Amino acid sequence: MMPLRLFAILALTLSIPLSSKPQPAAKMAHQRRPTGAALVHRSALVIDTHADTPQRMLDDHYDLTQPLDGGYLNFASAKQGNLGAEFFSIWVEPKLNEGHYARRTLELIDAVHQQALQHPDKMMMAWSPEDILRAHREHKLAALMGIEGGHSIEDSLGLLRDYYRLGVRYMTLTWSNSNNWADSSGDADDPNVKHTQDGLSDFGKDVVYEMNRLGMMVDISHVSDKTFYRAVITSRAPVFASHSAARALTNVPRNMTDDMLRAVTRSGGPHSKGGVVMVNFYSGFISDAWWQAWKAQAPERKAGEDAQIAQWKTEGKTATYGMTDALDRQWAAKIPRPPLSALIDHIDHVAKVAGIDHVGLGSDFDGIPSSPEGIDSAADLPKITTALMDRGYSPEDCRKILGENFLRFFREVQATAKELQAQSATRPAIKNQQPFRK
Repeated sequence: MMPLRLFAILALTLSIPLSSKPQPAAKMAHQRRPTGAALVHRSALVIDTHADTPQRMLDDHYDLTQPLDGGYLNFASAKQGNLGAEFFSIWVEPKLNEGHYARRTLELIDAVHQQALQHPDKMMMAWSPEDILRAHREHKLAALMGIEGGHSIEDSLGLLRDYYRLGVRYMTLTWSNSNNWADSSGDADDPNVKHTQDGLSDFGKDVVYEMNRLGMMVDISHVSDKTFYRAVITSRAPVFASHSAARALTNVPRNMTDDMLRAVTRSGGPHSKGGVVMVNFYSGFISDAWWQAWKAQAPERKAGEDAQIAQWKTEGKTATYGMTDALDRQWAAKIPRPPLSALIDHIDHVAKVAGIDHVGLGSDFDGIPSSPEGIDSAADLPKITTALMDRGYSPEDCRKILGENFLRFFREVQATAKELQAQSATRPAIKNQQPFRK
């Protein structure tokens, strides 16, 4: 019979693993891998189609390696939020830059290129869906550009082509200001602004066609309703909204009606898979209560901001976008932010009305004074995936919303361009074919 003490020693020995070495790093890492919504988000190619960060790059010499300092986007936040591709907005404020729109446009484009040149290990310029995928494989942020406002082309198709050569892959037909060939939702009801007869002038139709031929995406965010429908009819390729929400939930002119959401899905012709609506994160576009509070605050806000700008002028300072944006953010902070659920409501609404294949993310980072609770930078993008899955969206649905829908649309725009380029290069301009009004 084995003595009790010897039995205890033997039992203890058998309980010790044959190898006391630590577990391999790979196995330990596997045990720490994210699960559920976190895993779905990390496995997705996340694409955001609108950020106004170039204003900071140019005016404030902001570098994406620096802390956010009140902004929404830098390399650290992009990595934390698994942001794979960002469309940097090339937006030219029309009043401050009157008379030199093209110069300001080119300077903003250059500011984006400079970031890529200075940080080739973190960011690369991308011209196509394939470039986005290559950047993703190399663990770099794919940087693309979209012009926000057709006034940047100064009524020149030559400038439009130049911008495309420099990497611009979409153009918002208008910003909040109408131009000579397209009408904006921002001044559609202003009797002092000259508008087109049909939403697009004949030259405007030539602009849309040339964008189709180049492979430049037609962005209908900001345009008037009349211009929206005219653009959908005119475009040979599907159109998209780079940063708009649902008007059925928040009744502002910048948002899209349900009929408009459905029209985007049908754009591009009978054989097209249709466009996409990228949902804006701005508190005023996703919450009617916030929008009403912002409007009520307008007289006091304008008086306060005008006084500050006048003071800067007496001090010999020129008010930049960054300076006026900081003022807006101070006023916006006085209004309680809407919950994250308000943003998810808009994504959910677009998905239900337009279809799950026609919705994505267009944050408007660094171009808005307020965003919903919990969305303080690109680092918070995973919260959107978690919220969507909590509502019953599948991993496949989430990956579509996060980037796959837009990638599919981008490919179709470029395929349409190849078809048009293969046709006659001597197509007469519409404005020359139709010198009179029908």
